Amino acid sequence: MATHYQGSEEEIRALGAYVKLVRAAESVTARAGRYIEEAGLTGSQFGALEALYHLGPLNQTEIARKLLKSGGNITLVIDNLEKRELVLRRRDEEDRRVLTVHLTDQGHRMIRELFPRHAAAIAEEMSALTIAEQEDLGRLCRKVGLGRSDL
Repeated sequence: MATHYQGSEEEIRALGAYVKLVRAAESVTARAGRYIEEAGLTGSQFGALEALYHLGPLNQTEIARKLLKSGGNITLVIDNLEKRELVLRRRDEEDRRVLTVHLTDQGHRMIRELFPRHAAAIAEEMSALTIAEQEDLGRLCRKVGLGRSDL
């Protein structure tokens, strides 16, 4: 969709690229995320489970940083995962102020079964691009995401 904005050529070009980037990401996420939705999880809940699965126990600040979410949002995400008995919070033995989030056995089973299907769905979605195009896309997204042109 072309923009109706009457800005400079630079702004119009940047807006067009941005809209295409966001639409592509949302479209792929919707199609590849069906297993997440079928499991009754939000994207943030899946992201938290995935981080805990691959990285081990983390505190909520670390999870928020990994998922690019606010601390308040992650608190709600962890609260809801805890209600479903997928995670539990434990006080650190050395510093009682610190709460570490751990997968429960049920949470571990869920993400262990769900993640391979999700990874396969992502691979299928990305197969629309050649290997070189996937590498270029990854590099360009990283460059835009970091806001730097010297990568």
